[in-house]
Amino acid sequence: MAEASVPLCVDLDGTLTATDLLVESFLVLVKKNPVYILYCFVWLLRGKAYLKAQIAERVAIDVSVLPYNARFVEYLREQRQSGRDLYLCTASNKQFAEQIAKHFGIFTGVLASDHAHNLKGSQKAGALTKEFGAHGFDYCGNALADVPVWKASRQAIVVGNRHIAAAAERVNKTIVFFEEKRSLVRLTLKEMRVYQWVKNLLIFVPLLASHRFTDPAMLLAETLAFFSFSFCASAVYLLNDMLDLDSDRRHAKKRNRPFASGQLPLTYGMALTLTLLVASAALAAQLAPNFQLVLGGYFIVTLAYSFKLKRLMLVDVFTLAALYTSRVIAGGAAADILLSDWLIMFSVLIFLSLAMVKRYTELDALLRDGKVSAAGRGYVTQDLGILRSFGTASGYVAVLVLALYLNSSDVRLLYRHPHALWVLFGLLLYWVSRVWMLAFRGEMHDDPIVYAIKNRLSLLVICLCIATIVAAI
Repeated sequence: MAEASVPLCVDLDGTLTATDLLVESFLVLVKKNPVYILYCFVWLLRGKAYLKAQIAERVAIDVSVLPYNARFVEYLREQRQSGRDLYLCTASNKQFAEQIAKHFGIFTGVLASDHAHNLKGSQKAGALTKEFGAHGFDYCGNALADVPVWKASRQAIVVGNRHIAAAAERVNKTIVFFEEKRSLVRLTLKEMRVYQWVKNLLIFVPLLASHRFTDPAMLLAETLAFFSFSFCASAVYLLNDMLDLDSDRRHAKKRNRPFASGQLPLTYGMALTLTLLVASAALAAQLAPNFQLVLGGYFIVTLAYSFKLKRLMLVDVFTLAALYTSRVIAGGAAADILLSDWLIMFSVLIFLSLAMVKRYTELDALLRDGKVSAAGRGYVTQDLGILRSFGTASGYVAVLVLALYLNSSDVRLLYRHPHALWVLFGLLLYWVSRVWMLAFRGEMHDDPIVYAIKNRLSLLVICLCIATIVAAI
């Protein structure tokens, strides 16, 4: 039989696109209203096909921004140009499958799940055999669930790793292999944003400010708090990215994140999120109840930020400032250190300025790309001027708070050489000014914390600040 006369049947999830539409649509539904999680359990009692249908009725997915397998899509286009009929055959709901088929315009027909039938594994094999006859079609798939379909097909086209290809070859000796190589460890660390753990070093600030950094018990408590906060923060990053797929895919840089680009499976992300939360809770259980309350509050506020607050103008930056400050408060709670009003006031103001830098940089990048508003945010490019004013004012008021503290009686009681701390004032004034100058020029990373740990001059300023405090003590 000539190849051009044999229909080519193409799987969707993990094959044509790198994502899983059931998981993705579920996340869209949860983001819309978390109460739907309970509904999903009820729908699942009536079968997976019914669950998919109910979710598809309630959500919309922009199929134009989904992460598609570019090399495989080019192969399909070549097959279509050669005269082959292509059929999209998927376990995803028919609503999404038809939208994707229309988007590409190369498919002759669509076979997909409806409210009563879940077109997966042996059911898909039976449906295709009924439609095209035994060994009357070629099939493109990516998972062990596709083995029954490859067994019933004339030729197996495998998109995935060598383990999947070997499974296909055991039931079908004629295979075409599109190998996908991924570094799971590298992608996991990237998605966890391990480099962002530097923010959690703020937990050690109360230890430094109270001059107790040589106490082994306190140092151990702060270290446990650091990792507990870091695991919790990474879990929130994972969850936030899974809930923000659509807007991330429209962003120039965020579209390359492992979940948005489809390099990491969403099911893996859910399991990893749960694992990190359990690890964070286990470490927190070893610390004071006050730390557990701060950590719990941090987690709840970050969830609220992910679901709603980040889309509210100004509320988002005030929330970010509060979350940064919560790390300092957590450090005090973990080691039972009473925090001064000066430290809390300074922290809120300096972190509000940095949050403003983050939003300003994002809007400035949009303006340079000719766009008007930020997807999923409450800002337009016209807000650049006022954000710059708010942000610089907040940064300089933070420096002013530091200056007032250096003139207070507290400093003379705590430090042997209090006048040395005025070097700290100058360094901070310079650093805040430089950060905003770079943001104004469009040279700032979209996260000023990343700038702080990557820029050599910024690292030098931070080291000089710490050295100044130690010398004053």
